Amino acid sequence: MAILTLTIDDQPVSGTETETLLEVARQHGIEIPTLCHLDGLTDVGACRLCLVEIEGASRLQPACTTRLQEGMVVRTNTERLQRYRRTIVEMLASEGNHHCAVCVSNNHCELQDLAYTVGLQYVRVPYLYPAKTLDATHKDFVIDRDRCILCSRCVRVCHEVEGAHTWDIAGRGIGCEIISDLKQPWGQSTTCTSCGKCVLVCPTGALFEKGATVAEMEKRTEFLRYIVNARQRREWNPDLLHEE
Repeated sequence: MAILTLTIDDQPVSGTETETLLEVARQHGIEIPTLCHLDGLTDVGACRLCLVEIEGASRLQPACTTRLQEGMVVRTNTERLQRYRRTIVEMLASEGNHHCAVCVSNNHCELQDLAYTVGLQYVRVPYLYPAKTLDATHKDFVIDRDRCILCSRCVRVCHEVEGAHTWDIAGRGIGCEIISDLKQPWGQSTTCTSCGKCVLVCPTGALFEKGATVAEMEKRTEFLRYIVNARQRREWNPDLLHEE
């Protein structure tokens, strides 16, 4: 496979045509913010936080789904991109009902971390206060749609890794929400295996374990890379999933 050379933030890098700009940038220590991306899941370019400038391109491109091309000149942290990312975080904040002080994922939330990173101190757009629901019918877990940012990580891990496809996205615009099966209560789902993978990959406090209190729900995603790699190599040792 041919090796391609390109420039990211004035740094010469190389990779293959099957790799994305996000993968190659991170391999070379260049950080690009994301919310919907998670190693081990297919990329969908939903959050748009990883938009980058490519010399000669008329539009900004999502780094997570853009494949390498020979001679690319890419910029990942210009003033324009910083403004875009701040605006995206503002819109995510305004489109949900996020109350960090009483959230189970307070100080363990990727959206909260990004707000700090982009320097968000206040939201310049009107809050929409959508009427979202909470579903606590599952015996072990809860989904609080007030805190959901529609990154679709739960949908993809349930479909691609667990193979259950319990979760999906229904509705349009501000009415979009994550649903289980055909909009049945989670506790009545006939497809859910209660594996908890969706809870662990959720970047906010939208999915959490019952009994978790404020700031207690810390998500761990290391298991995902282990499962994916083990399947590719046809190796499997469930005991490794529980190692600290």
